[in-house]
Amino acid sequence: MELAQEVPEISAYLAADEAIDHEHPLVRETVDRLRADTVDAYSYAAAAYEWVRDTIEHSVDSGDPRVTWRASDVLATRNGICHSKSHALAALLRAAGIPTALCYQGFAGDNGDPEVLHGLIAVRMPGRDRWDRQDPRGNKPGIDAQFSLDEERLAWVIGPQSNGVDYPVLYNAPHPAVLRAMQCAEDRAQLWRTLPTAL
Repeated sequence: MELAQEVPEISAYLAADEAIDHEHPLVRETVDRLRADTVDAYSYAAAAYEWVRDTIEHSVDSGDPRVTWRASDVLATRNGICHSKSHALAALLRAAGIPTALCYQGFAGDNGDPEVLHGLIAVRMPGRDRWDRQDPRGNKPGIDAQFSLDEERLAWVIGPQSNGVDYPVLYNAPHPAVLRAMQCAEDRAQLWRTLPTAL
């Protein structure tokens, strides 16, 4: 699949905003801690990815009803759905000068109706002329996502048999409908009723 930037300027994928608040002290502190054990942009990106994937619990897996959407809040609570975790990872990567986009997958139910919109990221590593998608959702039995630039190792693969869609657009900020649903939800149960199921 060919990925396409929503905004042509690469600088847009380094910017801070209300959800990807990479200038927040907690984000900067986490970046400094992760950088201490890395030697280059690649090892930092892999470490940040693994930290978000493994340290921040996916709230569906943990049963946590809270909804976090701002990167600094995700880091503070160590909790969030896939979109939240993507915002946190984007903040950690952008703070280190690695262009990072938000992207989405859609999955249909058994009857073909839209069921869930999944959030992940794409990185543009130094020296590479392409974007590589990464999925920090969190592993569990049946899901084995890994940081990889050679081949995609996502939580879910969209194929001919999957009733899903890979959206090719690389967003510099969370999709407005996704962000609005997250900001307005009082808890995860309400979020499931209001989160878009397709773009």
